[in-house]
Amino acid sequence: MLNIAQIGCGSWGQNLIRNFFQLKNVSIPMVAEIDKERINYINLNYPQIKTTNEYREILNEPNIDAVVVATEARSHFNFAKQILESDKHVFVEKPLSMTIKQALELVKLAEEKNKVIMVGHTFEYNSAVRYLKDYIKNGNLGKIYYIYSQRLNLGRIRQDINVMWNLAPHDISILLYILEKIPISVSAKGISYIQEGIEDIVFMTLTFEDEITAHIQVSWLDPNKVRKMTVVGSKKMIIYDDVDENKIHIYDKGIDKKNISNFLGEYDDFGKFQLIHRAGDILFPKINFVEPLRMECYHFVDCVINGKKPLTDGYDGLRVVNVLEAAQKSIEKGSVEINIGLD
Repeated sequence: MLNIAQIGCGSWGQNLIRNFFQLKNVSIPMVAEIDKERINYINLNYPQIKTTNEYREILNEPNIDAVVVATEARSHFNFAKQILESDKHVFVEKPLSMTIKQALELVKLAEEKNKVIMVGHTFEYNSAVRYLKDYIKNGNLGKIYYIYSQRLNLGRIRQDINVMWNLAPHDISILLYILEKIPISVSAKGISYIQEGIEDIVFMTLTFEDEITAHIQVSWLDPNKVRKMTVVGSKKMIIYDDVDENKIHIYDKGIDKKNISNFLGEYDDFGKFQLIHRAGDILFPKINFVEPLRMECYHFVDCVINGKKPLTDGYDGLRVVNVLEAAQKSIEKGSVEINIGLD
């Protein structure tokens, strides 16, 4: 039996407790929380779980094998570091930390302690996102031209971090996962409407090798809930829409070059080719969808028990923080382009 404790039980923390609680060979002996309403929620729904307002009780309990961190983003590094120092495995909600330096320290500490560190990049466990990755990897889209994503909602406005650190980790982790590469540079523009100094709308542009450009828009101030990513290729186009019943839409559309150069096979003259618009079928492939968070929690348990490397390990979290930190610099410097990994 694997004993997993948790620090923090907000709206997402409740989902984590529910999924870990339902897994076989897992016990949740303790949850640390300081909010009385959240403590009452745990006591009512999980009376067998001990609650405490002192997280150090978890660190000092030798029978606890791993700890889940589901607190505010700025506290992730501090909690994760103390958990690793207490010789326990750790699952950290996104983002892993607020700086590259902090993320790298956690990765190295986990290696020194020989402990699993895993980041909650839930969408990498999403069946539709995995389908998207395989479709791209198999060359079905042809050459990738550009990608754009929108994560919008008139939802909860955070006071501890801006909308980019809150929402963009999802889209960045998806991009790095499906493209299997990190961007060369990033530029970002953020606007603060509700709270001074805390951007509630951010537009981000990432440049990758092979002339691939990706655009991310995140907002807390939009009338509709949108969770959509569009990938445009030379052969086909594909949309991943997380709020649609049909989560993958494949469009057999594009613009083809037709050689009319008398079989010379050269395009050095305007009159030797023409552009032809191609409009084929729209396909909605069947996706065997399982709750991504359930898959993520199961994967963490499997990695801890069997000594496996997580899909979303510390380095995965580090790469996402790398992009976020560069984008934050861009916002603060007036949207200038920032090279990834460079000052």
